[in-house]
Amino acid sequence: MRTSLACLMKPVLHGYFRSSCSWRVRIAFALKGIEYDQVPVHLIKDGGQQLTDQYKALNPMQQVPAVSIDGITLSQSLAIIQYIDETRSGPRLLPDDPKLRAQVRMICDLIASGIQPLQNLYVIEKIGAEKVQWAQHFISRGFEALELILKQTAGTYCVGNEVSMADICLVPQVYNAERFKVDVNQFPTIKRLNQTLTELEAFKVSHPSCQPDTPDDLRA
Repeated sequence: MRTSLACLMKPVLHGYFRSSCSWRVRIAFALKGIEYDQVPVHLIKDGGQQLTDQYKALNPMQQVPAVSIDGITLSQSLAIIQYIDETRSGPRLLPDDPKLRAQVRMICDLIASGIQPLQNLYVIEKIGAEKVQWAQHFISRGFEALELILKQTAGTYCVGNEVSMADICLVPQVYNAERFKVDVNQFPTIKRLNQTLTELEAFKVSHPSCQPDTPDDLRA
């Protein structure tokens, strides 16, 4: 009975409006048409609300996001998205074809492991005065590789003509690139895909500019 009741409850996303990992999960929920609640976790206020013991109980890595769903709590955005895809109806976020699915995962790993961690808040705070140059270097380096891959895999979207988890990872990373003043014009395939994706409703409603914890001066 306890599991059944848990499955009837809305998922709860603990995240931060500008966190790219939280944004990935918001996009996935929107694509699947899943209603959910949000609990903001401010990464700077009060020294970082993710560093409290209360939040550490949800996510021992003290990062966002964490999602409470079906009676369990999950962290790591790609694991959350794959769980949503495997347990909820709606558009598939990973293709059925093994080769296409591997390409989606390859792109996701390149972004989620090879680019984003090197320019997240925790890392750039450690870098100090050179943080912008640091972020620009690693984003540009990653985008050089990603551009070559996407030239081979892309159709309308990152892999073929269906939105996938790869697209969910791409858009927040381009947003970060623009925040750090990386010239995205150098990467025409990435730029084209991002422009196409940001016109989709799921990407609009999940955007950092319109979340419950978006500051007034950044609200669209």
